[in-house]
Amino acid sequence: MSIESYSARMEKTIAAFKDSLSGIRTGRASAAIFDKVRVSAYGAKTPLNQVATVSIPEARMIIIQPFDKSLISEIEKGISLADLGLNPSNDGKVIRISIPPLTADRRKELVKQIKGIAENSRTAIRNIRRDGNDDFKKQQKAGELTEDALKTAENDLQKETDKYIAEINKIYDSKEKEIMEG
Repeated sequence: MSIESYSARMEKTIAAFKDSLSGIRTGRASAAIFDKVRVSAYGAKTPLNQVATVSIPEARMIIIQPFDKSLISEIEKGISLADLGLNPSNDGKVIRISIPPLTADRRKELVKQIKGIAENSRTAIRNIRRDGNDDFKKQQKAGELTEDALKTAENDLQKETDKYIAEINKIYDSKEKEIMEG
């Protein structure tokens, strides 16, 4: 296995980390919080963005306009089932959702939650490094790598690991700041 293959696995870990954070609600309106909402439509569970338009006219307001008006109650049900802590209200044509400001306790809770997600992602990166180092040692025992090549490979993998952990820390800091400012 090459450094690039481990780097690609680390890149996937970063993408999964970003995906996990996108579903966490901050004090601002964001269409990303609805990415995991599924709506019962036409006999199937369908992503919200395939049955409605999500728009954000102001910082704390979200408007969801269904393509088919008959799906309004199903969309509301889908939002409730997604457990986002939001209260949708509809006027028969569109669904309006007001994003309440986060309380100080809720902010601390969210920061704790993203800290755990960040730590799990850092652990995943370190596990990939461990796998890589184990593979390099096996290659060296099999005579495919020299002692110097083993050290070089381990050092290169450590540099990649440091780079991706720094990226996780940067993303975490940004999300924490966003939550605390609300």
